[in-house]
Amino acid sequence: MPKIPIVSAAEVVKALSKIGYRYDHQTGSHIILRNAQPPHRRAVVPNRKEVPRGTLRAIIREAGLTVEEFERLLD
Repeated sequence: MPKIPIVSAAEVVKALSKIGYRYDHQTGSHIILRNAQPPHRRAVVPNRKEVPRGTLRAIIREAGLTVEEFERLLD
């Protein structure tokens, strides 16, 4: 199993925006992103300096990506 990188919420939002996710709204300290193309998936990102690894893994899974694909989006 590949190691999950330590990233901030801003980096996660920037990476997911490269594959069509757009800012929808924010509830408290959670940023909600929605994919513009079908199946219109939603991703909830906690607005933190470091997103916990387990939470990041769940976000990556919700986005339909693998860890390797996500790491390539970070570059």
